[in-house]
Amino acid sequence: MADASVPPLERIASAQLPTAEATFTMTVFRAEDGKEHMVLSLGDLKAEPPPLVRIHSECLTGDALGSMRCDCGPQLQEAMHRIAAEGRGAILYLRQEGRGIGLGNKIRAYALQDQGVDTVDANHQLGFPDDARDYRLAVALLCEMGVCRLRLLTNNPRKVASLAADGIEVVDRVPLQVGENPHNAGYLATKRKRLGHLLPP
Repeated sequence: MADASVPPLERIASAQLPTAEATFTMTVFRAEDGKEHMVLSLGDLKAEPPPLVRIHSECLTGDALGSMRCDCGPQLQEAMHRIAAEGRGAILYLRQEGRGIGLGNKIRAYALQDQGVDTVDANHQLGFPDDARDYRLAVALLCEMGVCRLRLLTNNPRKVASLAADGIEVVDRVPLQVGENPHNAGYLATKRKRLGHLLPP
């Protein structure tokens, strides 16, 4: 049972979403602040073994525009591919752009990075923590989908710890190491060294 502190969500609608990987079910939920979050699911999530799940924070530049400054787009595509290959699983798409600081502030942080500041210090210079995301939203979405145990596609140990703190059992952490290129090598190194992401040196 997840912790009672998780935020309430309103289920809006579900529909089929055919993709190049598989036909997923897309379910949209509205949070108290009005933001709409999405679960992209495939198969029976309540069956054993625990499903493969990706918690993915919105990244307009990477997911939609193919930016090479981050690894977000390749991670999203790889997560869809792996879930389709298994025939079941889910992607929780959280509207927490820029590690929770919003699109405008993310681009302000990019401008600082263009001047040589790393991604962590750029956030700090703008008055934000290095990561402002709230993973209780993910817990609330998982509860709505009836998922209490899962295999988590992530390189971020904070996600594992946050889910565990709210009563979700992560039975396995599955690495998702894709998308490295010359434009994001420094960004990925900072995630490894300063944010604790489990990435190869």
